[in-house]
Parts: sequence; structure tokens; C-alpha cells
Amino acid sequence: MSAAYIVAAVRTAAGRKAGRLSEWHPADLAGKVLDELVARTKADPALIDDVIMGCVSQVGQQAGNVARNAVLASKLPESVPGTSCDRQCGSSQQALHFAAQAVMSGAMDVVIAAGVESMSRVPMGLSSQLPAKNGFGTPKSPKMEERYPDIQFSQFMGAEMMAKKFDLSKDSLDEYAFMSHQRAIAATKSGAFEAEVLPIDIVLPDGSKDSHRIDEGIRFDASLEAIRGVKLLAEGGRITAATSSQIADGASGVMVVNDKGLKALGVQPVARIHHMTVIGHDPVIMLEAPIPATAQALQKAGMKLQDIDLFEVNEAFASVPVGWLKQLDADPDKLNVNGGAIALGHPLGASGTKLMTTLVHALKKRGKRYGLQTMCEGGGLSNVTIIERL
Repeated sequence: MSAAYIVAAVRTAAGRKAGRLSEWHPADLAGKVLDELVARTKADPALIDDVIMGCVSQVGQQAGNVARNAVLASKLPESVPGTSCDRQCGSSQQALHFAAQAVMSGAMDVVIAAGVESMSRVPMGLSSQLPAKNGFGTPKSPKMEERYPDIQFSQFMGAEMMAKKFDLSKDSLDEYAFMSHQRAIAATKSGAFEAEVLPIDIVLPDGSKDSHRIDEGIRFDASLEAIRGVKLLAEGGRITAATSSQIADGASGVMVVNDKGLKALGVQPVARIHHMTVIGHDPVIMLEAPIPATAQALQKAGMKLQDIDLFEVNEAFASVPVGWLKQLDADPDKLNVNGGAIALGHPLGASGTKLMTTLVHALKKRGKRYGLQTMCEGGGLSNVTIIERL
């Protein structure tokens, strides 16, 4: 079986809801990422066997197979196929897993794994809310109701349950959120993101033109005092908007190849997919899954936590990475070293390959070897990807 290599990884800087990327149609935004991956590798686009694209809200402008639409909005030839993937917040991380599996099996040689989400144009939850409002039902079936009676699956509730289960104080969550902004600010000012970010041309409200290249959600004036003063999302809870990921627009992608693909493209790999795991877990607490998923991935890979140089754990809510750190006794200095979704935004379907892009570039910049990425996902799921920088 061939290895799976990453030969290029790129992302847009995230835009706030109704912000700097909101005028971009998601298919067009994703198409720009596809074009950039081809440009960076100088690949013959006709050699791309497939585009697998994560997207959570596949309705409206993200309906009708957004992956194929992104191909048609790009410079890629019509011969390049595309398919869309939904594993909730881990959609494009799962797209990466599917791409790696395809090239490892030899069924394909060159695959792009990508993700896109315009939360400005397709609001979160619209894909389930719209049918419900028009009398077409909800995703929760009668059999699911039998198994989970009177339970409303909620990530917000899951985040609170995580905080209480692992005894995470509001102060500790506020402090983590502040650190996320501090690290994102430091990374931006030092130029750590420059190599991974694809500048996007935008038109400002006054009609002037600009290039979007800095993550719009970063609060450069963030203070711990201000974060502590944000109102709780639920009375008696511990989570606030300041300790939650930011709604965002964005796209990202990685090109994945096998040994045959390396020769065909004439490129050098930047990383190798070392291991992939996905698990199902309790759908009620929902967000706890990265903890057992990480443990399982390390066991299957024959590795220890100490073998990993950098971690990317998606900051859906502060209780997820803080709980992950506490339960696994991981080194906080290795976690989300350039900040996370609390500061940088969480464009749902794009976040998987967005985090992988940041991880690949961070390993290179720091001269480190192994990186691990994991995300909590709706339904009590979690993907884990371990890579080796080459």
C-alpha cells in the first residue's frame, strides 16, 4: 500500500459574519483555493482524480454538490469530478481522510481535500430549520426519539456538560480564550500565517478595493477583563460568546498524492499522513469525543502523547481543548500554538483542512516532526489525523 502525502496546503483568512468575505459566493471562494493548490504545485490540473469537499450546511448557495460547483467556478477542467462531504465540524478533515484512503489504495493518485462554509450566506442550522418550517420534518427520527426520548442534541449544552464533567471553572475558560487571541495576534504580527493564507480580493462598502489576508475575528485589543465581563449563554453556566468559536466564512484545502502522484506531478511532499482515526461517542455530551479518539489513535499508531510535537484541537468551545488537555495531561505549550477558532473563527466545513493547513505550516516553521489534529463533531463524533513533516 502506498503512502499518502500532502504536497500543498492553503486557506483563506477567515471573515466575520457579514464581514469581509460575505460578498463571495461559497463556490467561487472554494474555487479560488482549488486554483491556488494547482498554482503552488504547478500541477497539470487534468491529473486531479477527484475533489472531496467538506461543507456542513448544504443548502441554498451550498446545495447541489458544492464541490462540483467549486470545480466549475475554478480554472480546473470539466473533467475533474467533485463530491461533497458532511461529518459536521469535521467535514473537511474527513474529506482529507477519504482523499488519503483513495491514494493509499491506489484507486486514485492525486486528490484535493478541501472545505468551504459561508456562514454569512448560509446561516448555521438552515439545512434543518428550513425544511422544518415548511412542514418537511426534522432530522430526529421516531426511532432516534425512542432511543433518546425528550433529548435535544445541542453543542451548546454539550459544551456546558464538558465544563461541569471535568470541573472546568469559568475563569479557566476565560483565560484560555484570552490566550487564543494572544497567540493569534502574535502569529499574525510575526508573519506566521503568511505562507498558508491565500489573499482574497474584496470590495469594501465604500467601493474601494482591498486584499483580505488577516483573520477578521482576531480581537487585537482583547483583554482578560473584557472577556470575563461577557454575559453567560445560559444562566448558571460557564460558557460565553467569548469562550465560543466565532461564526466565520472561509475555504481551505490540501492536495494529497501517493508515490505515483509525486512522480506524475514532479513535486516534493511536505508531510505524510501517518495515521487516521474516526470514532463515534455519546451524542448527548457530544463534544467529548476527541479525548477517547486521541487515545485510540495514539494506541493504534503505536505512539505516545509525548511523541507529538504540535496539537491542533478545534476550539469549538473553550471547554473542549481545556478538557482535552486536562484528561490527557497534555502539554499546553504544544496546543494550538497560533491560536484557534475562538480567535480565528470556525467556518464549519472548512475548519478541518484549515487546521491541517495551519498544522503543516507550523511544523515546518518550528522544525518539528509530528502533528496531531482532532475535532469535536455534531452527533458525538471525532476525527484524528497524525502527520509527519517531511
